[in-house]
Amino acid sequence: MKPILICLSVVVALASSFARVGSRAVEIPWRISHYENVLGTSMELKLRASSEEAAEHAEAEALGEIKRLNGILSGYDATSEFSRWAATQGEAMRISPELLQVLELWDTWRERTGGVLNPAVQSITRVWSQAEASGRMPSPSDLAAAVQNASSPQWRLSANLETAARLTGKPLMLNSFTKSYVVEHAAAAALRSPGISGVVLNIGGDLVVRGTGSDIVNLADPRSSAENSDPVDVLNVSDRAVATSGNYRRGFLIGGQHYSHILDPRTGQTAEAIISATVVAQHAVDAGALATAFCILTPEKSRKLAASVSGSEYMLIGKDGTRYQSAGWNTLQAPRVQYLLAQAGQQSKPAVGKDSGIWNAGYELTINLEIPQTQGFGARRPYVAVWIEDKDKFPVRTLAVLFEKSRWLNELRAWYRDDRLRAMSEGSEILNSVTSATRSPGKYAFKWDGKDNAGKPVKAGSYTVLLEAAREHGGYSLDRREMSFNGEPSQAQLPSSAELGNVLLDYHKVAR
Repeated sequence: MKPILICLSVVVALASSFARVGSRAVEIPWRISHYENVLGTSMELKLRASSEEAAEHAEAEALGEIKRLNGILSGYDATSEFSRWAATQGEAMRISPELLQVLELWDTWRERTGGVLNPAVQSITRVWSQAEASGRMPSPSDLAAAVQNASSPQWRLSANLETAARLTGKPLMLNSFTKSYVVEHAAAAALRSPGISGVVLNIGGDLVVRGTGSDIVNLADPRSSAENSDPVDVLNVSDRAVATSGNYRRGFLIGGQHYSHILDPRTGQTAEAIISATVVAQHAVDAGALATAFCILTPEKSRKLAASVSGSEYMLIGKDGTRYQSAGWNTLQAPRVQYLLAQAGQQSKPAVGKDSGIWNAGYELTINLEIPQTQGFGARRPYVAVWIEDKDKFPVRTLAVLFEKSRWLNELRAWYRDDRLRAMSEGSEILNSVTSATRSPGKYAFKWDGKDNAGKPVKAGSYTVLLEAAREHGGYSLDRREMSFNGEPSQAQLPSSAELGNVLLDYHKVAR
């Protein structure tokens, strides 16, 4: 493969470390893997490995640790140790060191946050879920009863004896920062594997960077569901953990109004004032706990709590768009990099449509796709390319290229064989890690704002949307759909395939 034809995302984004072999420096790039349906969301694993065999072993170690801890801590698996213990009442039971440690962490953070973090909030969640199902707001009496239930002690621990007694029969859930606990331990398992010098593990937007090197992390825009939307900030992270919590991907819909899934256990009300909270800390549990708490606390109380955790930095985004950030946040920010090749602008030409007008800036195209979750835990994500062509089949814009190993990019046959597509790919942000509120596994969204690869508005008219998907030596699909973009809303549904399930093309007014 000629170097100039390598996808720009590989050239720029795969930041490299170096190993010394004799007198020769050998470049060791990130080796990237993507999985679906891991802890109910998507997972990305980046490794600096001395060999492919070392990377595969480390990958297996990380996945094995996730499965092991999920078997201990999951509240969704009735056979997990936590679920079996939670079903008891009044009996001091001997529990694993991991479950005991997580329960101790919950006690610690419940006290440090004044009750804002509380595993018994599940009682309040059920009230809101029932209200959503009925189409009516929760009654004050139901919320008051649920708050009372959540305020009661839920367990009694004996660290010396390694026992825990369940004190009530009220529902519990160890979500929230418990995912961060799993991420930290899984990353450590991978880093202990022979031949591994660096690890970035990202599960549903909570991530850790360990070992050598750093990673570029995009902060997702809470007001946009599109994967390729401009991030609200870009960080350069070394040996730190990053967690984001927010109300924008999950919640309750009652009377046409969205309410946050994040609940204040002290009042039973949804947390609406802060729509996104991102925390960088030395330890993953600290980052996860603070990110959740900051969505509930006032910015001033968040500032005081962050000051009690050495080395933590944060950025909050309020419902009105106001940003609140810690004093040292700017030291983490990475310079914004231009991701287009220099020749991209030289190779581009104005996109020609059937109409003479310029693209209506008040409209955008959203491409919602869903990868079927038929392969269970840890299924690999297929390679996916999404791009736009004009009536002359000129590649106006590459919206996304999702892949792991550059040597298998040729599996995306249509995208790969077009030199212009590879040269004009929008590049490295595709491979940057992303921190965001947890999303459902396999669900992705991309948008087109009517601009070409050089950032210039195209003309209104008809264009073709192309979606290509392939697995390494596996299934393959290529779908094309011509649509008219003239300022009139329209939708199109693409046929499902084994690699891409439901795909909806939605041309609509931009939400303000």
